Amino acid sequence: MTDTAVPEGKAAQLSAIEESGWGQPFRFLQPHNLAFWVYVLGVGGGALTMLRYFGPRASFYSPALAGGILLFALYLVPWLLLLRHHNRFTAQPAGLLATGFVWGGVAATFWIALPANQALLEIWAKAGGSSFGADWGAGLTAPINEEWGKALGLVLLIGLAPRLVRSAYDGFIIGAYIGLGFQVFEDVLYVYNGATQLYGVDQLGSSLRVFLVRGAAGIVSHALFSAIFCAGLMWVLGRTRGERNVVRGVLTMLMAMLFHFAWDDMAGLSGGGVAAAGLPFVIAAIELTALFYVLRHAARQERVWTRALLAPELATGALDPALLDAVSGLRRDRKAYRKHLHSRRKARHLLEAATDLSRELAQAHGAETPGVTHARSELLRLRSPA
Repeated sequence: MTDTAVPEGKAAQLSAIEESGWGQPFRFLQPHNLAFWVYVLGVGGGALTMLRYFGPRASFYSPALAGGILLFALYLVPWLLLLRHHNRFTAQPAGLLATGFVWGGVAATFWIALPANQALLEIWAKAGGSSFGADWGAGLTAPINEEWGKALGLVLLIGLAPRLVRSAYDGFIIGAYIGLGFQVFEDVLYVYNGATQLYGVDQLGSSLRVFLVRGAAGIVSHALFSAIFCAGLMWVLGRTRGERNVVRGVLTMLMAMLFHFAWDDMAGLSGGGVAAAGLPFVIAAIELTALFYVLRHAARQERVWTRALLAPELATGALDPALLDAVSGLRRDRKAYRKHLHSRRKARHLLEAATDLSRELAQAHGAETPGVTHARSELLRLRSPA
């Protein structure tokens, strides 16, 4: 019985590595790949638009630009730490995530959204009048141009790394990075526009005010919209076995667009009355609830792969069933594991070590390598009685 269990477990492990694409390297420079040239065109076009937009008056407004860039660079740090925590299932390569971030910040913002938004806003104003355009134009424009513009980055990354971008969870994480890039670059744009509206008066103070308002709103902004939208897109595409769900995917994408609409047209929805003060908090609570719901369902396939990847390690003693449940399970499973050990610190170290072992196994394609041996020995050391 034992003789058959081990090969079956190893076969499941190898199948999970193959299906997930975990451990595959990311190579950006692919001159024979059309997706590479579309990406270069988008980022190059966005960079030129950005230079034209800022260039003529950049020296005069340099205090505002410098202040905005510094403040939102610092703003990135907690976001990157948060996304690193959620990118725990054999993490996507940093180069791939950086490629998505740059697309969101440069191409989606300046190549697609800036010209497309201006054109569509003019159409709404002409079709419904200036009052209609002012109340509803932003919410009817941004969810279309911006969400699809950001999602194009995910499609291009599928073309550049088809074996790495497979699941709805991949779409969720990559979408969050693309949205974060859009968010940060757009916020710097708001800093610059705010300084120009004040004709250069108190540029650093203006930068700080924009940072406080946009930074607080950013908790439920583009990173959230794109994470949800791109997870939905991956459900529609169904790039891994058994995960395709067109209805769920379309509804998830529409939900992200609805959230974007509600956030941009909050003044129109509230009617400018007393509700205007409480509506942002209500919308934020709904959005965060939906975000965690999508995250939980998007990560289901990743948890299955993680369990298959690490299950053979039960035989080596590196993991026990409780640790396997925790590292491949939900938040409640990790909470139960901490209670089981009566030590939050030890549980955290063991979970991190198990994640390191899964990463080494994926990179080694299930083979025994020095990295796998070291990660396993570290896990055995941590599990041994003190």
